[in-house]
This record gives sequence, C-alpha cells and structure tokens, in this order.
Amino acid sequence: MAEPDRSVSQTVRAQLALRDLILSGALRPGERISELQAVETIGVSRTPVRMALVRLEEEGLLEAIPSGGFMVKAFSERDILDSIEVRGTLEGLAARLAAERGASARDLAPLKENLAELDVLVRQEPLSEDAFSTYVTLNARFHALLAELSGSAPVIRQIDRASALPFASPSGFVMAQSAIKEAREILMIGQDQHRIVVDAIENREGARAEAVMREHARLAARNLRLALRNRTRLELMPALALIRSPAGEV
Repeated sequence: MAEPDRSVSQTVRAQLALRDLILSGALRPGERISELQAVETIGVSRTPVRMALVRLEEEGLLEAIPSGGFMVKAFSERDILDSIEVRGTLEGLAARLAAERGASARDLAPLKENLAELDVLVRQEPLSEDAFSTYVTLNARFHALLAELSGSAPVIRQIDRASALPFASPSGFVMAQSAIKEAREILMIGQDQHRIVVDAIENREGARAEAVMREHARLAARNLRLALRNRTRLELMPALALIRSPAGEV
C-alpha cells in the first residue's frame, strides 16, 4: 500500500510545482514543457510528472502537442468570462438549494461569523496588499461554506471543478484588483451581495438567493476587465500574462 500512496504524493507534488511555475509567469504562454524537462526541474520520476501534466491539461492550463509533450496555454478574455459564468450558475444553484431545503441557525452560524470578519476587513483604511491577501482567504471560506449549505455532494463537487478552471475561482482577480482605484467600491459591493445571499437563505427565498449569487459572479467578470486594463502591476498577479488581450481574439 505504501508505494501507491507515495506515487500519488509525488504526482500531487509535481502538479502543484508545475502549476506554480505557470501561474508565477516562470513558464510563458506557448512554451513547450517536456516530461524530461519537468523531471529535471521538479526532481521527481517520470511517471508522476506524466500524470501531473495530464491533470494540468484537464485543468486547462496546458494543451497537448501532437509531436509530444505539452504547451502552456493562453486564454482569451471570453474563455475566462465563460468559466466565471459556469461557476456563478453552480453557486446560484447551491444558494437556492440551501434556501429551499432550509438552513438552521446552527448551520448559518459559521457563514455569519465569516461575514463579520469580512465586514471588519473591507472597512480597513487604507486597504493594504496584506488586507487583500487576507480577503482572498476569507472570501474562499465564504464560498466554500455556502456550497456546503446546499447539502448536495454533486453540486459541491461541480463547484470545486468549476472553481479550478483557470481564473474562475471566487478570488481569481482580487490581488490584481488591489492596484486599482475602484478597489474599495468593488469589495463593498461584493460584501453587500454576501450579506444579501445569507439573508435570502435564512428567509428561504430560493430564487432571490440564486439570482444574487449569479450576479455576484459577474462582479468577478468586472474585476477581470479592470485587471486587464491595469497590467502595470503585473507582479501582483503574473498569471495575467496568460490572458490574451481582446485584440488577440479570433
């Protein structure tokens, strides 16, 4: 049993290391990655590297080259907007199920505690990069707790898959957003939507909860557009280099 466990561990290690190289900008769009190159870079054997490359292709960060190996993928703005829309649709379903199936005060307590922490954070003056980093963690927890309230394992699983799509996570563009003047306004709008969806779930208003979460995802789409217009602070989110400008659309 030890050997399969070790293989899985090495695959995960390779997958995380390669993903980090891509999202940190160390590997550029269109750059070819061979198994041997990855083995030398990461320091694991070929089998876990091969599996890691396949997983990253499934995530959408790589694409297979017919002649062998993989290439770092570039994304259009439309690709990412569609991914965000998929996540928003699924989170809307989760919120509706949570409202319709009824969430007890005990069920809602962790979500309300998280909401209170976010309230304190978004009211900080000034909003530092550290504050935005903390927001990413708290915001991810809010979305995870909301998905759990649906009580649906298939829905939770599909939300996890959708959030793993490149740039589609709830906080996908928060760090890049920290460099723009509209930052506080956007965070306050997002936090108000958080508060409204919790209220809708508590009052068993399924349609309202669903609509708010779908609209909330569109705030991420707004963040994307602002981030792409503000590439001057690329060090905050090097992965923006993977996104083709609208002029590159076909």
